[in-house]
Amino acid sequence: MSLPHPDLEPISVKCGVITVSDTRTLQNDRSGAIIRDSLTVEGHVVILYLIVPDEPTQIQSLLNQLGKQDEIEAVIFNGGTGIAPRDTTYDALAPLLEKTISGFGELFRYLSYAEIGSRSMASRAIAGVYKNKLIFSLPGSSNAVALALEKLILPELRHLVGQLKPS
Repeated sequence: MSLPHPDLEPISVKCGVITVSDTRTLQNDRSGAIIRDSLTVEGHVVILYLIVPDEPTQIQSLLNQLGKQDEIEAVIFNGGTGIAPRDTTYDALAPLLEKTISGFGELFRYLSYAEIGSRSMASRAIAGVYKNKLIFSLPGSSNAVALALEKLILPELRHLVGQLKPS
């Protein structure tokens, strides 16, 4: 498939990776590892990696801090996007996003439906812009993370970050 506006220069995007979980650790955070490895293979730089508990005030505080860091251009959160009582990442991030990229969540659920069927409707994956940074929020499932990266994020990351730069 050809892109409507191909990226002329392969830029390296400086990224943050945040795993939201009450149970994951550095040793067992498979989804966080998939994100970091995939970004690195594509020539991007992961300059921050954290695991934070699924606490809305901590997630919002972290996003606020990240918004002040000029060196970070994109942040990928994973975990906490379902509807269980402890899934609060969406609730914490959505009201802070200055612009939303509605197509991301729509396409992610569409692609997920092909893999897992109707359970994909419970995903509250979202993307948008906060303080001129690209923000993605994915489910914690390793399969979901790999799908979002391969089909949506990595093909468009450079282009979307480029859109945020002043012309």
